[in-house]
Amino acid sequence: MFANSQGNDLITPMPEHRFPGLSPGDRWCVCAQTWQDAAVEGVACPVVMSATHEETLQIVPLELLKEYAVDI
Repeated sequence: MFANSQGNDLITPMPEHRFPGLSPGDRWCVCAQTWQDAAVEGVACPVVMSATHEETLQIVPLELLKEYAVDI
């Protein structure tokens, strides 16, 4: 997972924060810049366009988001 390689472990459960850890198929919010960085590396996660804030377009081009979209 790209986020984990950047120091953001979203897989390991953290009961002290009531965070169960993510599993395959889970949906999670990703910062636009982190997603953009992952896309540059060729490892970006799928995008649910209906759950993506319009301000994302200030960082990520619409055409790139559409390449990874699962709901259009």
